[in-house]
Amino acid sequence: MHINIKYFYKILCILLVFSFIFPSFLFAYDDYYIWSDDSVITSVNSNEVRKIENSSLNLESGGAVLIEQNSGKVLYEHNMHEKLRPASVTKVMTILLIMEALDSGRITLNTPIPCSQNASSMGGSQIWLDVKENLTVHEMLKAICVVSANDCTVAMAEYLAGSEQAFVDQMNVKAKQLGMNNTSFKNCHGIDEDGHFTSSYDIALMSRELLVKHPKITEYTTIWMDSLRDGKSQLVNTNKLIRNYRGATGLKTGSTSVALYNLSASATRDDLSLIAVVMKAPSTKVRFEEAQRLLDYGFNNYSYKEFGKSGDVIKNIIVNKGISSNVNAILSSSSGALVKKGQEKNLVQNVQLEENIIAPVSKGQKLGEIIYSLNDEIVGHCDIIASDNVNKISLWNMTTYLYEIWYKLIR
Repeated sequence: MHINIKYFYKILCILLVFSFIFPSFLFAYDDYYIWSDDSVITSVNSNEVRKIENSSLNLESGGAVLIEQNSGKVLYEHNMHEKLRPASVTKVMTILLIMEALDSGRITLNTPIPCSQNASSMGGSQIWLDVKENLTVHEMLKAICVVSANDCTVAMAEYLAGSEQAFVDQMNVKAKQLGMNNTSFKNCHGIDEDGHFTSSYDIALMSRELLVKHPKITEYTTIWMDSLRDGKSQLVNTNKLIRNYRGATGLKTGSTSVALYNLSASATRDDLSLIAVVMKAPSTKVRFEEAQRLLDYGFNNYSYKEFGKSGDVIKNIIVNKGISSNVNAILSSSSGALVKKGQEKNLVQNVQLEENIIAPVSKGQKLGEIIYSLNDEIVGHCDIIASDNVNKISLWNMTTYLYEIWYKLIR
């Protein structure tokens, strides 16, 4: 059969041009959606957990997840609910309970912590505590966060709960509260033990709780090198991303011969905070490479748009029948939304607020709300509240109010 070469080349050129144009057409409408290798489409703002196959990032780890820290939204997952051994990543929960004890005033950073025979006999990572030795909570946290010291972990657990087992019970209670449904703690340090397991998603949950509720922990988790005992004990962080990854804020490594290599890695860039969890990586090199790959994926594809900070004034509104004629309407909390890069300009803010209200008004009283939407889908909201009390006008409180003004003027 005779083939006209001229027409053959024309058809070939058309096919080549079409192959370039068609993907461009496809992805021109892809700012709001992710197209995975198996054509699963998921919305950034969907309440459903996205299903992105492992083939996208080619992970070797047994389980992994990437979440946005503020919202907890899952951005990438691979076997994220599979029950695996966490090794020393267990200590994220231990650290969380220590921070809660600090916040409640039960302990301070200067509280001396004794070392029991049980604590001093712990194997694995340690700083070789002595039963005659007391370290402060500050020093204990440094040792736990930087070098994953098992002896310090047990000493803190015993001090806070009376025994390690009582502390482990508290860990499991907290896990339930956080919705860690695939977790069972048998110890506070992570040394392999039958029935001691969690999942990458559950690790992300407790990591998020620690970072959001206790941001000062990053003063410890970002230490690269330090020392204890007047410089006699040198500390080098087991999390190599602290030194090598821009924006790294923590969080915890863990490895045993059975659990293999685990990592909960957190980082912040341009107001976007991410948590990547890798479990059962075949080597320490793969653990750090895959955590970095997950974080890079998040930073390359998403941004966090901040709408306002807690206390920002939205409007000054009229108060009828009050001793003050107006009150500031402020944001009840900081607010923002996670968006696909390039979609920030499409965010819409809708303020729902009464123009005037009737006294009395209580400080913190809800006056309205702001609803944020993207492409007609709600991506967040924030209450608008009163900044101050405004009492209803009466002869007594008006007299008191005028006296206070007069007193301030003559002082």
